Amino acid sequence: MPAGDTPTTATAAAAAKDKSSTQNPLIVDLGRKPRKQIKRLRKGRGKLFAKVTDTLQELKTASTISSNAEPVVVIVREKRRTPKRRRGGLLPRC
Repeated sequence: MPAGDTPTTATAAAAAKDKSSTQNPLIVDLGRKPRKQIKRLRKGRGKLFAKVTDTLQELKTASTISSNAEPVVVIVREKRRTPKRRRGGLLPRC
């Protein structure tokens, strides 16, 4: 084995070669959505799921992403719940 080609540098070079051949992930941010829509997205149904599939289809037809497996990260944040207002107060009902 040559002095400059130790096993650690060989594996580091192979890892660097693998990193350069992989594609960067594509990030799709869909903003804030209600909790129920996010649950349906996880189950693979609902309006949000349809929106994600439409977005991916548009990206494929525009040649932004390839048709084979490229990492796509979908970011959806949960909307905050609005606090329920209570009616009444400290006065008893008559």
